[in-house]
Amino acid sequence: MSIVNVENLVKVYPDGTKAVSDISFKVEEGEFFGFLGPNGAGKSTTIKILTTLLRKTSGSALVAGHDVDSDPSKIRPLIGVQNQDVSIDEDLTGWENLILQGRMQQMDGHKLSDRANELLKLVGLEDVAGKRGAYYSSGMKKRLDLATALIHDPKILFLDEPTTGLDPQSRASIWSYLRRLNKEEGITIFLTTQYMEEADRLCDELAIIDYGQIVARGSPSELKQEIGADAISLVLVNGDTNTVDLKNPAKQALGRLQGITEVIDSDTGLTAYAKNGGFMVPDIVRILDEAKIRLSSVSVSRPTLDDVFLKHTGRRIRPEELKKQSSSRLMFGRR
Repeated sequence: MSIVNVENLVKVYPDGTKAVSDISFKVEEGEFFGFLGPNGAGKSTTIKILTTLLRKTSGSALVAGHDVDSDPSKIRPLIGVQNQDVSIDEDLTGWENLILQGRMQQMDGHKLSDRANELLKLVGLEDVAGKRGAYYSSGMKKRLDLATALIHDPKILFLDEPTTGLDPQSRASIWSYLRRLNKEEGITIFLTTQYMEEADRLCDELAIIDYGQIVARGSPSELKQEIGADAISLVLVNGDTNTVDLKNPAKQALGRLQGITEVIDSDTGLTAYAKNGGFMVPDIVRILDEAKIRLSSVSVSRPTLDDVFLKHTGRRIRPEELKKQSSSRLMFGRR
C-alpha cells in the first residue's frame, strides 16, 4: 500500500527556476525510500511540498491518502520531519526538548514521559538527558533532533540530508538508529541524501534525481546491476579541460577493444565499462598509447551508485558540506 503517491509533480519558483520537473513516484508503507542526488537537484523542494511547507505548482501529491494542498492539517500529525539544520532548543535539556515537542502534539502525563524515556534510550542519550542541548556534540544534537521528530509516533518520517556535517562515527550511529526504526518499529522513512554509501546501506528503494528530474529508479542492487560491468576510470592528461580533442579519439580507440561494453564522458576523462576490468587495463593503456593519448591515472572498481549516476547524467556526485543557514520553521509536531 502506498503511503506517498506523487504524480507529475512540478514546482516553479517565482524567479522562474524549475526546481521539480514532472516527477512521479510512490513510497510503500514500511519502506525505506531514498532520493539520491547532488545539491540543487530538487530533493529538499520535494520534501517541503510533501510535508506541507511549500505549495506545488502543478501535479498531485498524497501523503497517507491526504492531499498536500487541500488536507495539510490531516497530514501534519502523521509525519515527523528532520531537516538539514538541527532545531533543538539549546537552552533546554534533552528531556525538556522532548517534553516540549510532545506538548505541541497535545501529549501529556505518563504517555509523554514514557515516550520521552523510550526515545532517549533509542538514540543513546539516557545518560545526558538532564544536560542542556548547548553542551551536546554535533552528533548528539542530531540524535536528539531525530528523537523530537519521533515523539508523537508518526507514520512516516521525512529526513532531509540528516547526516550532513557529521563525522563518520556519528553518521554511522544515525544509520544504526534509522535501520532500527524502519526494521523493528516498522516506520516508513523518506530520506534525501547526497551520500552514496548512505543510500546504498539504508534504502530499500531509490530514486536518483538530477536537475529536478528522476533519472533512475530501483533498489540499490538493481541499479548497480544495470551497469553489468566493472568501471574503469581513465583520467586523461589535460582531461580536466573537458575538451573533445582528447576524449573523442580516446573513445574511438577504446571502441576497437573487444570486451569494452561502453565508454562515457566523466568530469576528468572517460569511464569505460568491461567485465573483468582489471584484465583490460594493459590493453587499454596500450591502445591509448598507440593513439598517442596519455593517461595520468587508471582505476578499476565494482559498479557503485556513483557509476549509475554517472551513466545517467555524465558526471559524478561530489558531496559538499552544506553551509548552515538560520531559518524560521513552522512548528507542527516538531517544527
